[in-house]
Amino acid sequence: MRNVLLLAWKETRSYYGSPMAYVVSAAFLALTGQFFVSGVSELLPEASLRAVFTPMTFALILWAPIASMRLLAEEQKLGTLELLLTAPLRDWEIVTGKFCALVAMLLGIIAPTLVYVVLLYWYASPDGGPLLTGYLGLLLYGSAAASLGLFTSSLTGNQIVAGVTAAVALLFLTLASEASGLVSGLPSALLAGVSLPAHYTAFVAGVIELRNVVYFITFIVLFLFLTTLSLESRRWR
Repeated sequence: MRNVLLLAWKETRSYYGSPMAYVVSAAFLALTGQFFVSGVSELLPEASLRAVFTPMTFALILWAPIASMRLLAEEQKLGTLELLLTAPLRDWEIVTGKFCALVAMLLGIIAPTLVYVVLLYWYASPDGGPLLTGYLGLLLYGSAAASLGLFTSSLTGNQIVAGVTAAVALLFLTLASEASGLVSGLPSALLAGVSLPAHYTAFVAGVIELRNVVYFITFIVLFLFLTTLSLESRRWR
């Protein structure tokens, strides 16, 4: 566990040591701020963050590939991944450490949006339940996107290829629920089943359903497992 935390700290410190981290955070806050202002400016505004939580997921589709694409792809390109693999670190520790760093980065861009919660309580009396579940769902959604991005980063030494691949995959998983309405039968059920937003909307509504929690946890574990297998395969190349 110590190795995981040390690696996570190293990656997080490296990320926040670059201007890109603050540019991305500022852009994320500005984008979500627009949605917040639009939501509270309506004729009959709702004392909640529903108008912000849903668009946030599209912002995460952009954030996850950008944040994750360099974590393993850059190490492959620079040749430092081989050094990391020969260090007294297990493959799962490397993957878990990198993933924990991504979760820390995710918390870093989500935390500033708590100012919207403060403003809501300042001017209204919102229901705290949907706010808590909304942020929980957002954390699970972002973590799932990050795990997929980490996997694509393990497949190539080109950061751009890794980032674009992750973005395309996340876009597909985002639009899958819409596409499910265009077909019927098993294909429709499969598309709806893999859709990220389909398992997220209940959180925004203030409902925690076990099947949605299981979906996100399974999604994360699956892609972390695949990333670990990808690293292990390099030992035999």
